[in-house]
Amino acid sequence: WGATVITNLLSAIPYIGTNLVEWIWGGFSVDKATLTRFFAFHFILHFI
Repeated sequence: WGATVITNLLSAIPYIGTNLVEWIWGGFSVDKATLTRFFAFHFILHFI
């Protein structure tokens, strides 16, 4: 639920918001692809 709320905030960006949210989600809703991307981002962020 948290991923849906936070990523939907990005949909307020004019022109690219909805496309950006769909790209982050990996589809039209939060599913396995979204969780994989969030986990990878969380893991790699520690090395940056």
